Amino acid sequence: MSRTNEKNLRVIAIAPSTRGFGFAVAEGGTLIDWGVKSVKGNKNLQCLMKVREMIAHYQPGVMVLEDHSAKGSRRSPRIRMLGDQIIAVARKQKIMVTMFSRPQVRKAFFSNGKGTKDALAEILANRFPEELRYRLPAKRRPWMSEAYQIGIFDAVALALMIQVPKPSS
Repeated sequence: MSRTNEKNLRVIAIAPSTRGFGFAVAEGGTLIDWGVKSVKGNKNLQCLMKVREMIAHYQPGVMVLEDHSAKGSRRSPRIRMLGDQIIAVARKQKIMVTMFSRPQVRKAFFSNGKGTKDALAEILANRFPEELRYRLPAKRRPWMSEAYQIGIFDAVALALMIQVPKPSS
């Protein structure tokens, strides 16, 4: 099967975080793999090594990332640099790169364009109950840091953006 077959395009979504990145691999609307890759030390270098391994293993036709350069993005300089480095790796491998801003993702999943990461995770866990229900984190309280596994849901949402009708700007 060709990795760029339009009907069954293999998509890998990467959602960088402070601890590493969440990822999702989808094909034809079906989740193939998902999870979180943790890194220590030189985080960007370690993330890039893991991304290269995943590209070699899954042979995606498209990579999806959050648009870290979008107006209003609050991503740290390290994460912005990592995003640029991941894009360079994908393009070197001749993988099409698509990016969506957080507001675009919210518009695709919430009719009013507003919703929390917890609410999005709940929507995705309901859509893929066998795959994601057990990874659904407890609802975050204001004093709590973001749950480790929320990156999975960020990545799944990005992967599904390829199949979700794109919101008008």
